Amino acid sequence: RAQLRCCLERLKQQVPLGVGPARSTTLSLLHRARLHIQRLEEQELRARRAKDRLRDRQRSLQRRLEKLLLPADGERARADSLDSSQLSEPSEEGKE
Repeated sequence: RAQLRCCLERLKQQVPLGVGPARSTTLSLLHRARLHIQRLEEQELRARRAKDRLRDRQRSLQRRLEKLLLPADGERARADSLDSSQLSEPSEEGKE
């Protein structure tokens, strides 16, 4: 019985105060605790969904960034290969 009282006191500290009477009954405390837990679970669910949406958005933006960067890298590679071929051509012509 003493352990139950101790647990109820700890529960009172964790659960937000209600708008009811100053001295709450065990039943009202348990009811408020249940509602508080439900609200916390709903908040957690909303937070998980938001996190999933943000993760999906991040992946989408990352893919988009990679697509935007690929042509620039490809152009640089082509430009580098053209430059090297142009440099090698005059030297070959000069040797002939």
